[in-house]
Amino acid sequence: MGRSRGQRSRDKNKASLPQVPQNMKSDGIDVEFSQEMADQADLEAQARSNAANQRAKKRK
Repeated sequence: MGRSRGQRSRDKNKASLPQVPQNMKSDGIDVEFSQEMADQADLEAQARSNAANQRAKKRK
């Protein structure tokens, strides 16, 4: 029987498979940051980032 009965024979598990393996994902943290070279905008962005991280951790 075809699609008229709601049965799909192919692509059943395509949505459940991850696109990128877990061990290849990065955490998004930029390691090339120099505190000595940072200007006021960098320090404000770092403070906003830390505040956002704490809010995200509090939700979990």
